[in-house]
Amino acid sequence: MQEWNVLVTDGLDEVGQAILKTAARVEDRSGINAEELLQSINAFDALIVRGRTKVTSAVFSAGKKKLRVVGRAGVGVDNIDIAAATRHGITVVNTPIATTTAVAEYTLALMFSLARLIPKADASMKSGLWSKKELLGIELSGKVLGVIGMGNIGAAVAELADALGMTVLGYDPLIPFEEIGLRGAEAVSINDLFARSDFISLHVPLNPDTKSMINGQAFGMMKRGVRLICDARGGVIDETALLGALEAGQVAGAALDVFSKEPPGITALVAHPNVIATPHIAAQTAESQARAAQDIASEVLSVLKGEPLRWKIV
Repeated sequence: MQEWNVLVTDGLDEVGQAILKTAARVEDRSGINAEELLQSINAFDALIVRGRTKVTSAVFSAGKKKLRVVGRAGVGVDNIDIAAATRHGITVVNTPIATTTAVAEYTLALMFSLARLIPKADASMKSGLWSKKELLGIELSGKVLGVIGMGNIGAAVAELADALGMTVLGYDPLIPFEEIGLRGAEAVSINDLFARSDFISLHVPLNPDTKSMINGQAFGMMKRGVRLICDARGGVIDETALLGALEAGQVAGAALDVFSKEPPGITALVAHPNVIATPHIAAQTAESQARAAQDIASEVLSVLKGEPLRWKIV
C-alpha cells in the first residue's frame, strides 16, 4: 500500500492525525522555524499548516521534487504563496466551513462586549470597584449591523444578528445583490453600509483589494459613534486611521481579534480604553478545531490519492 509522508507544523487535532495515519506517516513538528522547514520539506509529500507557518516561495522551491499538497487547517490562506504553488504545480486546499460557527459566535461575543462594556465591568470588579453608573451600555436590538463580506461566516453572523432583532446590511463585491438577500441581509453599497450602520463587522480575506479597505476615508463616511468588529484578518483595517478615529470619537469602540502584526505588543491601539483586543482566537473552540482537522486530513489524502476535491484553492 502507498504510504505518504505528511508534515504538520502548527498542531492538528488528534482526529485529523488519526485519519492521516490510515495512509501516511505523520511527523508533527509544531513550532518548527522557517529555516528548519526549508531544510526538511523535501522529504514530505504533504504539508499541513494553520496561520503561524509561512509557506513562502522558497518553501515551494525546496519541496518541489516531492511536495504535492499544502493544506491550511482554516479559512484564510494569506500565509501561503499561492502564486508560487501555482508555478510549481502544488495543490493548496483549506477548510472553509469548519470554523464558521465558532467565528460567527465569537463575532457576536465581541459585539455584546462592545455594547455592554463587559471587559471594563470585569476589570473594574477585579480592581475592587463597583462602577455601576459608569458602565451604561446599549442594546443590540433595533440597531443596524453592517456585514462586509457575505461568505459563510458573514452569512452566519447575519442570521444570528437577525435573531437579536438587528437590521442587517450586507456588502460583498463578489456576491450578487440577490444572493446577499438570500443570505439574510439587505444588499447595499459599501458607502450606504458605512452611512447607516451602528455596528460594522468585517469578514473578508486579506488581499490587494481588501488591504486597508477600512481607512481614514472610510471612517469619515461612517455614522459618528459607530462600533467596529474584526476577527477576519489583520491588515484590512488601517490601524493608524482607526486609532485616530477612536481618539476623535468618530468610532465609539472597536473589538479586534486580528492585527496587521501578530502579536502586536502593547501598541497605542491595543491599549486604547475603547478597544477590546484578543489574540486571534475566534476559531479557537474544541469543536471547530476538530472539524478543521478532520476536513483538512481528508482533503489532503484526497489530493494524494487523486480523488475529487471539495476545497481546492489551486
